[in-house]
Amino acid sequence: MRLATERARRLFAESPVARLATATADGVPHLVPVTFAVDGDVVVFAVDHKPKTTTSLRRLRNIEANPAVSLLADHYEADWTRLWWARADGHASVRATDAPAVRLLAAKYPAYAERPPEGPVVRIDVSRWSGWSAADPG
Repeated sequence: MRLATERARRLFAESPVARLATATADGVPHLVPVTFAVDGDVVVFAVDHKPKTTTSLRRLRNIEANPAVSLLADHYEADWTRLWWARADGHASVRATDAPAVRLLAAKYPAYAERPPEGPVVRIDVSRWSGWSAADPG
């Protein structure tokens, strides 16, 4: 069943991780998991201290070249009547820092409360929330 906007936003916001889809200027897709926080119709995530293969992250380069992004959060379990997914589509921008966004992330993730992200922050202005569930997810 299709999820109402508010339910899709709530399920998405409560999820611990989402998959971020970006694309190059030429349309080559790139998908990575991200931790995030939601404030109304804004989703934020930051580059943190976890090891990366490079500091020139493809997701950031892609956003600079093509700011249209999608994020997907989902729930899977053996009981397929409990499956759901929620998606946020929007326009992303990269900021050198964003103290309110870092505070939102620290409120959601204890690891960020202990060690706040120091890298760039991405702000996504969501233009569309959508989702699906096998049954009413509550």
